[in-house]
Amino acid sequence: MKKILFLTGTRADFGKIKSLISILEQQPQFEVFVAVTGMHLQEEYGYTLLEIQRCGYKNIHTFKNHTHETTMDLTLARTIEGLSSYVKNVEPNLILVHGDRVETLAGAIVGSLNNILVAHIEGGEISGTVDELIRHSVSKLSHIHFVSNAEAANRLKQMGEIAESIFTIGSPDIDVMFSDKLPVLSVAKEYYQIDFDLFAIVMFHPVTTEIDSMEDYASNFVEALLADTHNYVVVFPNNDLGSQIILNAYKRLKGNSRFRIFPSLRFEYFLTLLKNCQFIIGNSSAGIREAPYYGIPIINIGTRQQNRAVHADIVNVDYELKNISEALRVIDSHYIQQTEADFGQGNSAQLFLEFLQKENLWQMNHQKQFRDR
Repeated sequence: MKKILFLTGTRADFGKIKSLISILEQQPQFEVFVAVTGMHLQEEYGYTLLEIQRCGYKNIHTFKNHTHETTMDLTLARTIEGLSSYVKNVEPNLILVHGDRVETLAGAIVGSLNNILVAHIEGGEISGTVDELIRHSVSKLSHIHFVSNAEAANRLKQMGEIAESIFTIGSPDIDVMFSDKLPVLSVAKEYYQIDFDLFAIVMFHPVTTEIDSMEDYASNFVEALLADTHNYVVVFPNNDLGSQIILNAYKRLKGNSRFRIFPSLRFEYFLTLLKNCQFIIGNSSAGIREAPYYGIPIINIGTRQQNRAVHADIVNVDYELKNISEALRVIDSHYIQQTEADFGQGNSAQLFLEFLQKENLWQMNHQKQFRDR
């Protein structure tokens, strides 16, 4: 039996790996462990550990990595310390991490330095800010790559990763997006007591490399929302450095009948709301990855998703108040075609399982190799 350990630190990465954990839980040849940390354990962000526990996974372990200083280097250190202790207990055959979070980097470091195979989901992609540095670093620390598309696979080969270590499965959240398990809109709205007939979604995260300007960015953003006439479902930012600045700015929205503000939303409920919203505004990857699949208009603000691979008609604006306001003025008449984005066909979990069942994957050399192109 192979022991596989998944690491999750945010509601976003859990949404990506949920279908993968669930399919492995049903297989007798795998024993699954889920290490939970980060935002999941913070009351301020909705204590989303509860969402993971609702899935009924057999082995869930929690450890805190949050510090009051919340700088990324200290979060990295705390995560390495907490995960390393758990890994020595479990002795997994494979550690699986997703994306470009600090927790992801910690998982790759713990695995590679303890001679444990590391698999990285959605490596080989490009984005803005420090996230891209982390994503590529994780790829170099990983032995196995589960990528979204051929474009990402080619970037990994460009980075010297061997072709035999790269498996294309698409983006796992697409499995959930088009499943028949999403709640209907009326159920989602009743669950969160949202009484708007029409609404847009707000998701605005801090940009750690632009921390000195975040107060101005957040102020302009909130000012534009207040001057607008749409109704909004607002979801808290992630817990990166600068999140408190955004939360402070959001205090101006409280008590305003056009806004419903939530620390977090259950992933399936969020997808239903996204599918039925007028548009999404902010700088979340949900506007780059999920929204185009539903044909939802997108206002993307600033640099956080800069260079992110997209095949969608996105309204990109900077952080200036007048430019955000102008985008809001025209968004209702902005026509968007449903994307042909290449992030898979909704069968990522099945492909993932099939690759893990192949013996050659488990024979991957723990000693990383570099292949010249």
